[in-house]
Amino acid sequence: MGNSRIQVNKAHKTRFTSKSSRNLHRTSLQDSCRIGKSDSNNYVKGAKAARFQRGKMLREQKRATVLKEKRASGGLNSAPRVIVLFPLSASVELDSLNEDLLELLSSDGSGVTSSTVASSEYKLKATVLKAPHGDLLTCMEMAKVADLMAFVASASSPWEENKSNYIDSFGNQCLSVFRSIGLPSTTVLIRDLPSELKKKNELKKICASQLASEFPEDCKFYPADTRDELHKFMWLFKAQRLTVPHWRSQRPYVVAQKVGMLVDDESSGKCTLLLSGYLRARKLSINQLVHVSGVGDFQFSKIEVLNDPFPLNERKNQNSMELDALHDEEVLNSLVPDPIKQEPLVVENTPDPLAGEQTWPTEEEMAEADKNQKQGKLKKKTLPRGTSEYQAAWIVDDTDEEDSDIGDSDDNGMVLDREEDANEERKYDQEFEDDEKSLNVRDFDSGTQNDSEMMDDEDLTDEQIKDEIKKIKEAHADDEEFPDEVETPIDVPARRCFAKYRGLKSFRTSSWDPNESLPQDYARIFAFDNVARTQKLVLKQALKMEEEDRDDCVQTGSYVRLHIKEVPLGAASKLSSLVNTKPIIGFRLIQHEIQMSVLHFSVKKYDGYEAPIKTKEELMFHVGFRQVIARPVFSTDNFSSDKHKMERFLHSGSFSLASIYGPISFPPLPLVALKISEGSDPAVAALGSLKSIEPNKIILKKIILTGYPQRVSKMKASVRYMFHNPEDVKWFKPVEVWSKCGRRGRVKEPVGTHGAMKCIFNGVVQQHDIVCMNLYKRAYPKWPERLYPQLL
Repeated sequence: MGNSRIQVNKAHKTRFTSKSSRNLHRTSLQDSCRIGKSDSNNYVKGAKAARFQRGKMLREQKRATVLKEKRASGGLNSAPRVIVLFPLSASVELDSLNEDLLELLSSDGSGVTSSTVASSEYKLKATVLKAPHGDLLTCMEMAKVADLMAFVASASSPWEENKSNYIDSFGNQCLSVFRSIGLPSTTVLIRDLPSELKKKNELKKICASQLASEFPEDCKFYPADTRDELHKFMWLFKAQRLTVPHWRSQRPYVVAQKVGMLVDDESSGKCTLLLSGYLRARKLSINQLVHVSGVGDFQFSKIEVLNDPFPLNERKNQNSMELDALHDEEVLNSLVPDPIKQEPLVVENTPDPLAGEQTWPTEEEMAEADKNQKQGKLKKKTLPRGTSEYQAAWIVDDTDEEDSDIGDSDDNGMVLDREEDANEERKYDQEFEDDEKSLNVRDFDSGTQNDSEMMDDEDLTDEQIKDEIKKIKEAHADDEEFPDEVETPIDVPARRCFAKYRGLKSFRTSSWDPNESLPQDYARIFAFDNVARTQKLVLKQALKMEEEDRDDCVQTGSYVRLHIKEVPLGAASKLSSLVNTKPIIGFRLIQHEIQMSVLHFSVKKYDGYEAPIKTKEELMFHVGFRQVIARPVFSTDNFSSDKHKMERFLHSGSFSLASIYGPISFPPLPLVALKISEGSDPAVAALGSLKSIEPNKIILKKIILTGYPQRVSKMKASVRYMFHNPEDVKWFKPVEVWSKCGRRGRVKEPVGTHGAMKCIFNGVVQQHDIVCMNLYKRAYPKWPERLYPQLL
């Protein structure tokens, strides 16, 4: 073919073609790509620099925070560090260790009479406290204010045995309590080690390995027999960053070193309490309230800032007379409260007696009431006598055709409309009052019995007390074996004994009005619309006051003398006698923390406490720094329901909810519940923490009435011994029944005159089955007769 064009095909790619040769056709885009790549690199470099700068800023902030904490805890103007020496067993001797530490800290090496020492050698102020073995209350109060818990163990026991030689039963109990309260920085000092170096190191390792599981991972073990070993420990302690529980760092507090009284008028029974000590944790405002642990809440009359009695900048050549002159309590500043800004001392709400009164209705309200009344006449429902409109919500309409004729032919007037409801309710209330007057019988509802029978032991003999304890133990055993089951009384109508109870179709989903039929004590408490929002606002205001420079506040670390007015004279005298043996704590109350409300705690029974703990039994609640007397109601802690089932006893092995009337405290706060008995030492009954402040939380007491089938015909049965008269059967007829073999049913009609009844179930009923009926009523805590223990 002439003039034919030669075919040229595209060259195939080879295995060894370079990337540059493959991208030759993209040379026109290289410049633009390079420009974009350069911009991308600049962007990445900028982002990396920003991240680096941010990380550097965070590190500097953390470093500044740590430095501020160190200066606050170990600076010249800081409060002394509190070292608590706690013996793990009764064989540990603390007196010699306490003297060695105080002599080591004292500048001249002479004897020290005070527990607080300012050491110019270590540039450290420290207060050394000895925890008395066997005194639980004092050990708890010392642990609450300790900056360092120094547990002291004795290595004199044979090391071949287990760790019970190092920790006794009281030591184990206190360790459990300290963990619940919140342990500060901890260390273990080992005493009585042999002088031979090899045996000494071996015995120290054995002691540390056996005790390591009882303490935090960062806990260090130090030998503490010689002066050199204590010197090494003190140098490490000085450089250590101390950690304290979070709840303690939110409230300023003073551990009193001196307690005094100013009595103006003895006839009034009040005085002005003087607490002198170092201010810790935060600033203190003169216009806020103060709580004296174990005594109560009070107002300030004056705060005096005194000269530091243990300064670190003393000259070494000062003689004793110059030191005494220096340690005189010279007043540097004095703060007086402002009557306008000072928080009021309002503990309880004052109810208005006319708050529930009904005013004369208007014409519009009367017209609306007539309209509702006409609508209510059109629909009638089979109701028990005295049933209100709200109580009718839990009654299910009868839909069974076999029972449709019973509601029409009720000879006792069980078909009630809303016009007759109020009259019938007043009529039956009068009948019940007449029954109470004519029958001298006890109330069979255990919730309405006098729960303070065991509290009033003064008029009882030893045999009667033993009988009461035996009865409580038997009731506790019955409650575990047959929970919630009660017997219907024979001589008293069941509709009277259980008049406050009602049935629920479903415990989880059925409605219950939280504001219905509240007790009179609820008029004395305070409630928040949103507790979390209120707590956040209050803590934000407290932090703002801490950051501001205000004239009505005292700086942290100052040595102050608090003038607390209107303190009971007897309590002040007790404080004066206990100041040398027990820490006296005064701490500032956050806003609203003086007001009474309903507090709910998550508690668990202490494993070492074997006696039964009955609901509404008097206990001492240690909530943070505060001590209150409470009579809690125990209930199950449900997450899937707005209702909680009351427990008659606090069962071991699981967490329960303890609800009390008490002063408001914002969570999180630890709880230690103690059982105080006259003539015996206090015992740890339960441990836990504050969970919520919620007066509307519904706690229901459940009872189960039981009956036994007399005659059975497939799904029908004649049940007896649940009630003892036909009127009771008619009263509780709308409530659903169930059997322990899993059948559910309802009451059809009474049979005879002795309380037997016909029941219809959803399956075949066995002759040996047991028929049950659930009834509920709302339970409330009991208002304490006295709120504070007055340092018992």
